[in-house]
Amino acid sequence: MRSALTSRALPVVAVLLGILAIWYLGAVWLNAPFAYDVAARSDTELSFAELLSQTMSQQRPVLPAPHQVAAEMWKTVVEIAPTSKRSLLYHSGVTLSSTLLGFVLGTTLGVVLAIGIVHSRVLDRSLMPWIITSQTIPILAIAPMIIVIFASQGITGLLPKAFISMYLSFFPVAVGMVKGLRSPDAMHLDLMRTYNSSRLQTLLKLRLPAAMPFLFASMKVGVAISLVGAIIGELPTGAVAGLGARLLAGSYYGQTVQIWSALMTAALLAAVLVILIDIASRAVTSRMGVR
Repeated sequence: MRSALTSRALPVVAVLLGILAIWYLGAVWLNAPFAYDVAARSDTELSFAELLSQTMSQQRPVLPAPHQVAAEMWKTVVEIAPTSKRSLLYHSGVTLSSTLLGFVLGTTLGVVLAIGIVHSRVLDRSLMPWIITSQTIPILAIAPMIIVIFASQGITGLLPKAFISMYLSFFPVAVGMVKGLRSPDAMHLDLMRTYNSSRLQTLLKLRLPAAMPFLFASMKVGVAISLVGAIIGELPTGAVAGLGARLLAGSYYGQTVQIWSALMTAALLAAVLVILIDIASRAVTSRMGVR
């Protein structure tokens, strides 16, 4: 058992070590010009050890070193109270609320559209191309338009950001569910017709159970992209809270360490959400008798 776990963990550890090595090399390369410029102004020469030290400890580096990002995350997650507006937990909670709302709305919309497409040839031919076309519009272009439209109706705050998350997350769910609802064999569908089952009975007893693996796989993609939508939705609003607001504040004041800590927090948050959906997927499929 331990050897199996070790064999699975080794590739992951190797990839992580490789990423850290490339990250550190990139930090030295990108931060070295500033270190050389400071040394030239003071008419001194830098040794290799001094160069490494200075590129790893700059206050506003072009590329922060991993330990700088980790120290900033420790400070803003552990040492600062979660209720403080300087805490990444506080900003993560703000972004998470719009992410989850948008994800729920997007999943619901995707499932409803998929059911309609599978049961209606007209919707299949007319609606599906528009669903695909909708994702070709850059979200950075459409997000400000959505914010302005909602603001013109006096709607601000959570809902506009959730709508942007919904816009991004419904697509993988709709496509995955269409594939899943059409996955039952023709023989099984014929058997349901032999039993004189209605469309609703066929949907509930055959199509939906067969589509569960497709749904959860799509939801993993949807929840991650929903988080991206929530962060993007915070950018054009000038929000003062949320990971997007944290990114904006860091860019305004040149705090690259703050920017990277917010990015890493967003990545970890997305990973946690995907893991939770994977746990739910295993629980549901296990209860359904799928091994």
